[in-house]
Formats: sequence, structure tokens, C-alpha cells
Amino acid sequence: MAMHLLAVHRDGGRAEQATSNSLSIAYSVGVLCWLLSAGVYIAAKWVSPEMPPWALCFWRVLIAWAILMPMVSSHFGDMVALLKKRALEIIIVGGMGLAICQGMIFVGLEHADATTAGIIIALIPIITMILARFILAEPMGRWQVVGSVLAFLGILVIIVKGNPAALMRLEFNPGELWIIAGAFCFSLYTVLLRRAKFDIDRLSLLVLLLGAAVLTALPLYLIELASDDRTTLTTSGFVALAYVAIPGGALMYYLFNRSIETLGASRAGVLLYIQTIFIAILAYLILGEQLQFYHLEGAALIVAGLLLIIFLKSKASAEVKTA
Repeated sequence: MAMHLLAVHRDGGRAEQATSNSLSIAYSVGVLCWLLSAGVYIAAKWVSPEMPPWALCFWRVLIAWAILMPMVSSHFGDMVALLKKRALEIIIVGGMGLAICQGMIFVGLEHADATTAGIIIALIPIITMILARFILAEPMGRWQVVGSVLAFLGILVIIVKGNPAALMRLEFNPGELWIIAGAFCFSLYTVLLRRAKFDIDRLSLLVLLLGAAVLTALPLYLIELASDDRTTLTTSGFVALAYVAIPGGALMYYLFNRSIETLGASRAGVLLYIQTIFIAILAYLILGEQLQFYHLEGAALIVAGLLLIIFLKSKASAEVKTA
């Protein structure tokens, strides 16, 4: 009996160690995913004088789709069946989250710096929570409302660059407004995806959504071709496109998918906030951008709002479970 208990203890220890190792790998994969994603903002800002935004968006989703498609070949039957039943939903959701959202952010980066974009993108979970309240009727407590207001004030500080008089004169950077619109679109995509509950393998669904993004971005890309002089792919444009489509596109999507499988959507999603830090560091090292005092003021308000939402929501949930 003693030997049996010892064996069980040892097996349990190995299982715990294996689980710990798996979680460490999963978190490492998640962190790498958001590092690669942060690089997309840097590449898009770097190449913005030479390459128009919708061209970058279209080729990014097309190449990522082409790379990931062979990986889901065993699920083609399920994918076709889903398309036959819900093709319009796939196009709306995928077009919103993986084309319109990205294109708006790339447009915004023509006029706004990458550091500001990274801070604004940190608002996505808060916008998602608010939209989920109205679209999915998910509960939203008093402290979540307070946190949302604080985060909104943080974005306002960044938009007016710490100068309240700019708000009275309606002096806004159009690029920052485009990025806020992109964040809103991605939040709406998240809520619509949650409501749709597509019953299919996660990576296969991603490939379908990327295909929808290609169809959505194509007409915008063609319009851009007819009206924008930046149509020649220079060396810088080729390097930027190669990055945003392969490491920052297909590989990033694949790694995020893997991190969700191991960590779950909630824990994997929290790592999104690391992206803001990565963007600020890379923007400083590569683009020479400097953090301004209004960045810190706005970020402090956003972080305060996030802390209220995350920790007080978790505490309230724990109390409900205990009761």
C-alpha cells in the first residue's frame, strides 16, 4: 500500500510538472503571438509613405489565408457545409474583424504614431464588454461602468494630447479617430463571433473568416489602385508586406489559435495588453517615437479602468459562486 501511494504521488508530481510545463509553453506562445502582432503596427507605420493601407490589408489577409488553408484540408467538408448554411454571416463577421478593422487601423497609422495606436487598441476589451451588454445582454456592474468611463477619459486625454482646449476647438488627429473606429470594429467582430457560435474547428473557422476578409478587402483595394499613386511595390513595401503577411499574419494567427486551445479564451485574451508595451518599445527602437506625458496620463487612466473591470468583476464572480 505504501509503495502504491508513493507511486501515485510520483505520478501526480509528474502530471503537475507536465501541466506546469505546458502552461509555460502556452504562455510563451501567447507572448510571442502578441510580439509578432505588435510588429505589424510598426511595419504598417514604417511603410505608410510608400504603400497604401488597403493594399497592405488585402495582401496580408490573402497571403495568410493561402498559407493556412492547407493546414485545414481534413476539415474541408465541414467548412463547405458551414458556408452553405451561413455564408452571409461568415462574410459579415470575417469582413468586419479581419478586413475593415485592419484597414482602418492602417489608414490611421498614416497620420498617427504607432505608440498612440497601441494604447488605443488596449481599449478593445472594454469596448467589447460594452457592446456585449447591448447586443448579448451580458451583465455589466457599477464598477465596470466606472472603469469604462475612466478608460474613455484616458483615450480623450490622448486624442487632445493633454490639452482640453483642443477639445473645445474640435482639434483631433484624424488618424487616431480611424484607429478608434478600427478598435470598435474589432470589438463588434468579437461580440458577433461570440453570438454566432459557429460549430466548427477553430482553425478552420479562422481560415473561413480570412477568406471573407479577402472578399471584403478586394473592392476597397481596387478602388485604392485607381485613386492612389502608391501602387509600385518598393523594397521597403515588399519587406513590410512579407512581415505582416507571414510572421505577423499567418504565424501570428496560428500561434494565437494554439494559445487559446491551451489557456482558454479569457487567459489568452488578457495577454493582449502586452501588445501595447511591445508596440511602445518597438516604436522607440525602430521608428524613433518618444512617449509623451499625455501618453502616460491617458495610459494611466486606461489601466485604472481595466483594473476596476478585471479585478472587481473577478471578485464579484467569486462571491456569486460562493453564495
